[in-house]
Amino acid sequence: MGTVIRTDWTDHSRRRIPGVLVFILAGLCVLFVRLYQLQVLDGLEYARLSENNCVRIQRVVPARGLILDRTGQVLADNRPSFDVSITPSDAKPVKNIFPLLREYLDLDLKIWGPRLLKAEKEAPFTPVVIKTDIDRDRLAIVSAHSLELAGISVQTRSQRSFPLGASFAHLLGYVGEITEKELEKSGTGKIAGDMVGRTGVERMFEDQLAGGKGGRQVEVDARGRVVSVMRTVPAAPGNNLRLTVDAGLQAKAVELLGEETGAVVALDPFSGRVLALASTPSFDPNLFITGMTARQWAGLVNDERRPMHNRAISGAYPPGSTYKVITLMAGLEEGVVNQETLLYCPGFYSFGNRDFWCWKRGGHGPVKAVQALAESCDVYCYRVGEQLGVDRLAYYARSGGLGAVTGIGLDGEARGLVPTMEWKKKHTGRPWTKGETLSVAIGQGYNLATPLQMASLMAAVANGGVLYRPQVAERVERPDHSVAHRFVPEVLGRLPASPKNLAIIKQGLWEVVNTRNGTAWAARSEKYGIYGKTGTAQVVGRKDRENFLNQTSSHRRFQDHAWFTAFCTPKGLPGIAVAVIVEHGGHGASTAAPVARDLILEYMRMSDPSADDEKAPSEAAAGVTPTTASTYTPTTAAAFTPVEGRRESP
Repeated sequence: MGTVIRTDWTDHSRRRIPGVLVFILAGLCVLFVRLYQLQVLDGLEYARLSENNCVRIQRVVPARGLILDRTGQVLADNRPSFDVSITPSDAKPVKNIFPLLREYLDLDLKIWGPRLLKAEKEAPFTPVVIKTDIDRDRLAIVSAHSLELAGISVQTRSQRSFPLGASFAHLLGYVGEITEKELEKSGTGKIAGDMVGRTGVERMFEDQLAGGKGGRQVEVDARGRVVSVMRTVPAAPGNNLRLTVDAGLQAKAVELLGEETGAVVALDPFSGRVLALASTPSFDPNLFITGMTARQWAGLVNDERRPMHNRAISGAYPPGSTYKVITLMAGLEEGVVNQETLLYCPGFYSFGNRDFWCWKRGGHGPVKAVQALAESCDVYCYRVGEQLGVDRLAYYARSGGLGAVTGIGLDGEARGLVPTMEWKKKHTGRPWTKGETLSVAIGQGYNLATPLQMASLMAAVANGGVLYRPQVAERVERPDHSVAHRFVPEVLGRLPASPKNLAIIKQGLWEVVNTRNGTAWAARSEKYGIYGKTGTAQVVGRKDRENFLNQTSSHRRFQDHAWFTAFCTPKGLPGIAVAVIVEHGGHGASTAAPVARDLILEYMRMSDPSADDEKAPSEAAAGVTPTTASTYTPTTAAAFTPVEGRRESP
């Protein structure tokens, strides 16, 4: 039985042997052909790739979109930048070139050493940028020693540049490297090292300005140097952004503020477009791109004048007497007073066991509504405010855009504060007192407003009552200059004032500037009708201030803040509404009003070909050569009749 089985197995095997041999032979032939192809036909090419080269993917960063003013002047540009990076796997090992990095690139190895060792371990093939925006001397050194610097490569990319520097810093903002926290949230394909808008317009329109990234498939040699470019996907440049601001007017605003700490906001009253938005002191946004020294950074953050604080939108101040526009509007609309109502001002108003003083200690005597605004009578507003109550005042203040962000879109906008009885109870636990209403009625007490809010309020008074959302962007343009999106004015609401009562308010604002008893006589123009309101915001109470001001070493910081809000809408020319705040500037008439007046005249000079230079406001304010009443015949406010509900004629 065993012999039969052995014989069957042998016969079966004999029959399969030829097939197996053929299969093995065929396999050997295929293998031989493949080896011949690899070793003989393509041997040299594969040898070169395997021994010396490899393929890498490089990202191509797009040029960031330009930012331009309304006339086309470039506010944010791009320039070439040379960045040095190292690919750890090509350094072999990376620590071997540390001494060279210190010598040729002045690299701080206490910081970069651990980072590069970590990169070598976790992502050896990913380039790490170790120096950005090197100068040409440094570039020459790196190029000359490229054979020693294994793994080092230099990339050219587009770098953000702000040619006008500090004057636009608070509006444009700046760009900076994306943080790890932002990377986790972004989900937009950004990677470490990408630059993004960090503040201002750069941040607000990041999606439009950033563009789309491209890439290159390159072949590099054993030292990481690019040997050839195998494939390129070009980057898509970002869209350009045309703003509503005027670079010339912005420069003038900064010049007028000079060394003062303050802000200027100028708006088109018929659209809400921002014409200028300046805050001083400021900073150079280019420092955030090129990298600043520790000393420069400490100088910025430790400066007690806070140069990085955007006072135009983030600064919340007591509005002072500029708030009396709200008090008078509320009094007229609620029927507490009318144009002919006479209230007597002896220089103080006794309320309870306390006297509330008028700024004019001798008193204004009998006062009507227009005169109360023109001469900024405190007693008149005390009495109107007392009869209205704080909550009715709050309604008109909120309707005028106070106590809420305007929605301009820039980061850090302050809400300000419109106090009510409920607000005080909620935040202090104490009930409202009627005496506090008197302080609110003249813009003091808990009241807080930003220059942007006050400019918006003044713009609404100028255009007949329409409250616009402040607008900084005119349009988005594609790189081929076609329009991708155009922004249109947005109406937020209307002032709760009848045309009749609004005319009374405007008459008072006109007399502020254009009558001898007005509080801003020095801000008048002999050619253009300027309307305005002065304001003096107390930093400390009047009683305490006298004590503080005697401390000569810290005299300045106890001075009041100076306000001036104004507008000018001459027939046939663009209008302008302005708010100026000068911190610790003292009186609005002497400090803030000349700034607003000069800015308005500059805007008219830019808009009106027939405009003549007028006497410098500083001379007018100082009374150097004032136009006398006998030689100056002011046009009455009644002559400034609205045209189609919008423009007014001088």
